[in-house]
Amino acid sequence: MAITEFMSALNQVASERNITPKDVLDTLRTALVAAYIKDNPDIEEDSDHKVEAEIDSESGEVKILRNGKDVTPAGFGRIASQTAKQVILQKIREAEKESIAEEYRELIGTIVQGYIFRMDKDTVIMDIGKTHGILPVFEQIPSERYMVNQKYKVLIKDVADSDDSSGSNIILSRKDAGFIEELFRQEVPEILQGIVKIESIAREAGQRTKIAVSSTEEKVDPSGACIGQRGVRVQAVTDELNGEKIDIINYSRDADRFIAASLAPAHVLDVVLNESEKSAKIIVAEDQLSLAIGNKGQNARLAAKLTGWSINIDGNEVETPAEEKEEVSDENS
Repeated sequence: MAITEFMSALNQVASERNITPKDVLDTLRTALVAAYIKDNPDIEEDSDHKVEAEIDSESGEVKILRNGKDVTPAGFGRIASQTAKQVILQKIREAEKESIAEEYRELIGTIVQGYIFRMDKDTVIMDIGKTHGILPVFEQIPSERYMVNQKYKVLIKDVADSDDSSGSNIILSRKDAGFIEELFRQEVPEILQGIVKIESIAREAGQRTKIAVSSTEEKVDPSGACIGQRGVRVQAVTDELNGEKIDIINYSRDADRFIAASLAPAHVLDVVLNESEKSAKIIVAEDQLSLAIGNKGQNARLAAKLTGWSINIDGNEVETPAEEKEEVSDENS
């Protein structure tokens, strides 16, 4: 590619690929100086000599200036042409990567389907359409075993800058509470319509999730809408999560009612609130005690996360720091 052809190609590509011509020219100047210094290694050691590349934006003529003096070697036009081609291809690749990254930034918080492209130790690399996404071990469901070519739904959790020049990393998740929210959004039309609202979610991925829901219409039972006829809606979510148990609870502004409901499937006799400490003493029948606490305290722990209250069941207290509560923001509802 002649340098004049490069200028013509640059103007065309700049408009088509949203590339800034100045950015390309700056990169080209740097590359041309590097090419010149490579053939003249003595210059690098001599800090007194300033080397610059000058490009005429009209004619495409290239000059190498050393302390302001034209020192362009004979035949440097060929090097300039090769360098120009490499630079514009590099910028096209970078622009394409950024365009894809921007597209997926707009999808953060939504679900896509992909298949496992390869495994990198414990990290899963997935093909999600236009690019590959990363499912790190800390975003995986612990009980799942992943294999190449398996298909999965995943949440687009983040688009992070890469440590190298390979572009942005699309971070995926199956563990995030937002994944549960989006699965229900896909299965329950009333959520999309704004009739049913997800108030909060508490999850221990692969084992159990509690989800609190409310309704903007009195005639619509929010938990019933999420469960569906014969449990078909909640079953679809459970199947996607490979059997993870899901408790759907009707949210209440009355803290005692909400806390009692959050301990399902246990039956609660009474709830005594300590408003100043935001703690609750739960009274249950003796035969309900183990059910209320759950295996290794899981039921009480999830109830505490769901409600934001510390829960004490017959002396077995479950503290929940505020930052542990997983809430669904109004923006995502």
